[in-house]
This record gives sequence, structure tokens and C-alpha cells, in this order.
Amino acid sequence: MQETPDTSWHSLTVEQVTTILDVNPEKGLSQSEASDRLRKFGENTISIKKEKSFLVSLLLQFKQPLVLILVIAGSITAALQEWVDTGVIFGVVIANAIIGFIQERKAGKAIQALSQIVKSENVVVRDNEKTRLLSRHIVEGDVVQLRSGDKIPADMRLVHTKDLKIDESILTGESISVQKQTGTFPSDTILAERKNMAYGGTLVTNGYGIGVVVLTGNNTETGKISQTMRKAEQLETSLTRRISHFSKNLLFVILGLSVLTFVFGILVVQRTASELFMEVVALSVSVIPEGLPAAMTITLAIGVG
Repeated sequence: MQETPDTSWHSLTVEQVTTILDVNPEKGLSQSEASDRLRKFGENTISIKKEKSFLVSLLLQFKQPLVLILVIAGSITAALQEWVDTGVIFGVVIANAIIGFIQERKAGKAIQALSQIVKSENVVVRDNEKTRLLSRHIVEGDVVQLRSGDKIPADMRLVHTKDLKIDESILTGESISVQKQTGTFPSDTILAERKNMAYGGTLVTNGYGIGVVVLTGNNTETGKISQTMRKAEQLETSLTRRISHFSKNLLFVILGLSVLTFVFGILVVQRTASELFMEVVALSVSVIPEGLPAAMTITLAIGVG
């Protein structure tokens, strides 16, 4: 059997599904075949990204262009012994870093929690006998019996149902349990309307059913969500992209104005270099919006909290 992650299982008949997966829905897989598939395709688990260390996560909060500008400005004011300004600037920088750090750790915990959703123990038919297996040992083609209270261990095409209802709120947001059936649906049917499918991590709330496992691990719908979250290194929206673009432009504007002011003062006003340097520094620091990074971080934290 080959991997089939892109198959529209909900559009296939039960006979087509069992043929593709090479399984008898009455007898299930043989133990030897199941073992071969487990070795070939791996355990039914959702992989999680190794978390960054606390120090690395904290330091990464300072990579934003506007924050770097503030660090430079704070360093300059400290060198000029402007301690009040220095304290305000670095206070904003540190507060921004702490808030961003906390939000990132929360996101990491959410991904870890998602990987635990599909862990369960289920009744599986193998060699025409029922056996209870941990979800990580379930493979594509396994025939799983479902009863009220069971957690779905992987994505399955249902082959038999009797008053079967499943809570799919973790995937669709719909609070009402879905009445399941075994008929086919068009290939373009949205996930929430695929009533002949049972998805990993969802919960049986009523009735009885039998399903054939079609996708496991990272290939399941829950696994895809987890992988998407893993790839999202940071929350990026139209707003954050514009702020980042603004920060970079602001840096160039500040540098440009500083150079022009310095040159103008030397050539036209005929001030000394030491006097001009102090004034240019003061001008540069004054145009930096110190509160913007913290305001952005707090706003986004409230929005996703």
C-alpha cells in the first residue's frame, strides 16, 4: 500500500476505500500487515517542534527593527548620561520583550496540546478479532469500532453507522454534534459537511460506528493544523507587516536626517562637530516613537489572548 494523503476519501464508496487500502472491513488487517505498515509509515503521532530555549526566545524579541532602533537610542542616551530618557526607553524595550516572550510560550504550549488531542485507546479489528490498541499503534487500513465517549484516533472513512454523532468543534467550531452516515459526497465538499468521515481528535457523543483509518499522524486534519502552526514562526498580519515596513523606513529616514543635519550644520551654520553631534543625537531620539513597539505587542496580545 502506498501513501495517499491527497485522496478525497469522502467522495469514494466504501468498496473503493477498502480496495485502495487493501483491507477487509469485516476481518480487518492481519497483525503482520499492520506491523509492516507501522514500520513503513511510522506511528500515528503528531510531531511537534522542539521549543526554543528560554534565553533564545527572549533574545528573539529584540529582532524587530523598531526595537533595535530603541536599543540604539537607549545606548546613546546612556552614553550621554541622560538617565531618565535611558530608563524610559529601556523600560519600554524590556516590557515589550516580556509580553512578546509570554505570548510565544503560550503559542508553543498550544501546539503541544494539539499533539495530545489524538492520543487515545480504541477497539481495533485485526485478524477478525477485536483488540484494544493505543492510538499511536493504529495504521492506515485499520478497522476501528466507535462508541459513545470514544476519541477518534485518526482520520477515518465511516463504513457503518448507527445513530452515530461526533463532536467536531475542535476542527469546525460547530458546537452541535454531527450526525454521521456512510454515503458519498462530492470531492469539493467542505470539511464540516463531510458526514461520512470521522477526524482524529474529535469525540463520539452518541451511537455506534465502524471506520477504516485513511490518514494518520501529520497527514490528519489535526496534524495539518499542527504543522501549519509549527511553520508560523510569528504572528504576521497586514498590520504587523506594515509596522515592520514602517520601522525600516523610519530607520533610513532618521539616518538620512541625521547626516543632512550634521552636514548642514558644518557647512552652513558653521557649528563645531561636537556641538552638532549632541544635537543630531537629540533629534534622532526625539523622532523615535518609543511607545509603538509596546503598544503593538499589547494590542496583538489582547487580540489573540
